Amino acid sequence: MSTLLCTIMLSVFCILTVSMTYASIDALQILAIESIAGKSHWNFMSAVLRSLTDIGHNVTVFTPFPDGNRDNYTEVFLDLPSKVEMDAEYTLNTFGKSTVMIPLLMNMTRSFCKIAYEQREMLEIVDSGKSANYDIIFTEIAASECASHIASKLDLPLIYVIPSPMITYIEHTVFGDVSNPATVSHLFAHHAVPRTFAQRFVNVILLGFSLLMLKYKEMELKKIDSQPYDLVEPIKPSLVFMNTHYITEAPRPFPASFIQIGGIHLSEPKGIPNDVLEFIENSPHGVIYFTFGSVISMSTLPDRVLKAFKEALAQVPLRVLWKYEGEMKDKPINVMTSKWFPQRDILMHPNVKLFISHGGISGVYEAVDAGVPVLGFPLFYDQPRNIDNLVEAGMAISMDLLTLQKDELLKNILDLINNEKYTKNAKIVSDRFKDRPMS
Repeated sequence: MSTLLCTIMLSVFCILTVSMTYASIDALQILAIESIAGKSHWNFMSAVLRSLTDIGHNVTVFTPFPDGNRDNYTEVFLDLPSKVEMDAEYTLNTFGKSTVMIPLLMNMTRSFCKIAYEQREMLEIVDSGKSANYDIIFTEIAASECASHIASKLDLPLIYVIPSPMITYIEHTVFGDVSNPATVSHLFAHHAVPRTFAQRFVNVILLGFSLLMLKYKEMELKKIDSQPYDLVEPIKPSLVFMNTHYITEAPRPFPASFIQIGGIHLSEPKGIPNDVLEFIENSPHGVIYFTFGSVISMSTLPDRVLKAFKEALAQVPLRVLWKYEGEMKDKPINVMTSKWFPQRDILMHPNVKLFISHGGISGVYEAVDAGVPVLGFPLFYDQPRNIDNLVEAGMAISMDLLTLQKDELLKNILDLINNEKYTKNAKIVSDRFKDRPMS
């Protein structure tokens, strides 16, 4: 898959290079800024940048997650505050509300922009004429057009990298239009396709609220915390790379400048630690892999929720790999816990029968690529819609975390494992996901 996506990216950049009227087709000098301190965001951005360096382009990137320099790739550490392993109930009650998410994202994005644009290395690029060393800028947009400031300042073309499905409330910012809420679900909606009047009404409310809140917060922050980028007219991107794929998204219109590259972060399996591999291969009925990613600390789940998980998983005939921080009290005998597991490698193992997930888009594509059914417990942001897309595809069941009951959980786990339709649909989705033209 990585070779295929590199081919696509190379074609795009050859066209872009010609359009920029270069006398000859040379490697582009790319300046990239990861403006969100989220590990999953960086995983997508770094995969995009790696595919570009692999085909000869030169990249300088400001990132809060440095991986180390390599040929034609230079990193500058960006000290952005990040949130990992947060309290589960706090996260759901705070980030799970649309009324909170928009202003939170606005404040966060502008805060990160301020840190990035005040960094010494960035000031040197802006103030010392080093802009001539670059041809194009890559950055991420979340809720503020401040991300385009550096491209405007240096008079360079801009490419947005969006590590989630299309962020509905910034569509007007990105390409000057908004989706029809009667046909396209809002990013924060809990449904993939608005089929009923109630769902369409919710879409209209979410879209109207998010656009008004975005405008209000932008005006408020400009007034109380004016920054240099507030005085510069934001520029529109030349291209937008999105972490989406048509097989896991409902049909919708996109401009030609929007390129779907969902799954670009997927790499070849690197191997599973011996103790974990032995645990998987010695399970006669298969294995369940259970994780809520890096943002949520599983050990902070409410006691009644943890108890429901333990009691239900103890009754299934499969073994369970459970990403869990610290020691687990009353751990079922069929469960192995660890603070970290090689998720991609585990999901690719043929003895893994089910993925219990929060619905982060990176994990969604790993499950889709592996053809593994999903039991989803979406928490916030795009996760409810991500899981509902898999439900629409017939390869997942979605549940609410805070109202979890042991009997319902056990029923759904056994249904996903024993009902062949879920595995069959997961394999169909996987085959379609991998079936991509070479040009």
